[in-house]
Amino acid sequence: MARLIGQFQRLPGIGPRTAQRLALYLLNQPKEQVQQLSDALLTARSQVGQCQSCFHLSEDSFCEICRNPERNNGLICVVAESRDLLALERTREFRGRYHVLGGLISPMDGIGPELLNVKPLIERIAQEEIKEVILALTPSVEGDTTSFYLARLVKPFCSASRIAYGLPVGSELEYADEVTLSRALEGRRLMD
Repeated sequence: MARLIGQFQRLPGIGPRTAQRLALYLLNQPKEQVQQLSDALLTARSQVGQCQSCFHLSEDSFCEICRNPERNNGLICVVAESRDLLALERTREFRGRYHVLGGLISPMDGIGPELLNVKPLIERIAQEEIKEVILALTPSVEGDTTSFYLARLVKPFCSASRIAYGLPVGSELEYADEVTLSRALEGRRLMD
């Protein structure tokens, strides 16, 4: 059982207690249900790859978003990881296409632009009729560095914008840090 708990703890966001709960839960399930979970994991691992266009997770050569003719082909939203793409899709607001970088530039961690999907992004922009690239990257040193780097590369081809950052809904101004408040002011919009 310790080995199973250890494997669960290797998953992101799973601490020792949650790992133990998951292990105990699975050990109390019928063998068939555990086998179904095992089969689903192995099947997903062997069948899910990356979209040839945007690098999002996909079981086919091109993901559902890239294949969707109703999406705006002139608009690309750049994200660091597929989980960011999924978060944006949950809003049902963005109708363009995406590009998953596979991380952020981080010299401290030895991650330069050459290790990310930057070159394919620039090739897409140069070959397709892209009007705007939206940079939806984490507001961090690495996210800012990556955004500034990409904006310079993109500008000869099309416009580049960055999503606004601000306060979460329901939060109090007095508890917000200075950087968050500054970005909220910078990203302000006129009231209709």
